[in-house]
Amino acid sequence: MKKHIPNLITCSNAFLGSLAVAFALKGFLVTAVILIICAAICDFFDGFAARILQVKSKIGADLDSLADVISFGLAPATVLFMWMDFCFREMPPELQFFPLTLLPYFAFILVPFSAYRLAKFNNDDRQQEEFCGLPTPANAFFIAFLPFAANKLPLLDNIWVLLCIIFLFSMLLISEFPMFSLKFSSFRFKENWVRYLFLFLSAILLIAFQLAAFPIIILLYIFISLILFGLTKVLHL
Repeated sequence: MKKHIPNLITCSNAFLGSLAVAFALKGFLVTAVILIICAAICDFFDGFAARILQVKSKIGADLDSLADVISFGLAPATVLFMWMDFCFREMPPELQFFPLTLLPYFAFILVPFSAYRLAKFNNDDRQQEEFCGLPTPANAFFIAFLPFAANKLPLLDNIWVLLCIIFLFSMLLISEFPMFSLKFSSFRFKENWVRYLFLFLSAILLIAFQLAAFPIIILLYIFISLILFGLTKVLHL
């Protein structure tokens, strides 16, 4: 029976992601992003449970990626679609004509790029200790919380800026850019100082900005990864 526990948690991830899509389409964006957070918690604990119970399987890995396509691909893209649709309706009436009416649908470009990222991860042995490209949960947290960050950063209610973000983050998903993993192999500070620093700064941002903090946290994650990549290059010269 224990071998089914991780897969049950993974299925919960897929279920919560599906609910997030439904709530986003009804305009309940806060509920949708809370469900995405819950799906991310399930995504963490299914792998944790598999390691603890020693029941890792190929089916479990594939199921995890399928669930992630929903929760961290389709769900955040749907939230962004609804936000872009709102932003489009706020544009001057003379710009609200076909084919510009199709602009919000570009949010769903993130879904195939997320799927490709997940397939790449499943078949890339280099990504055991660090990631190549932006992880889909990180991308999901950035994208899904953009509507809430718009209160702090007014540019995020500009549909043209949002289109640029879609293109940039789609490229980051499939890039070869190395990014550190938040998985702890031990809790010793010397081995995990980057992770502890990131979590500490993230906690401060969450206290200061609440839901609007998530896009800033992901930008911080990318920035720290860039610094680490640069330091690694310098040390190997």
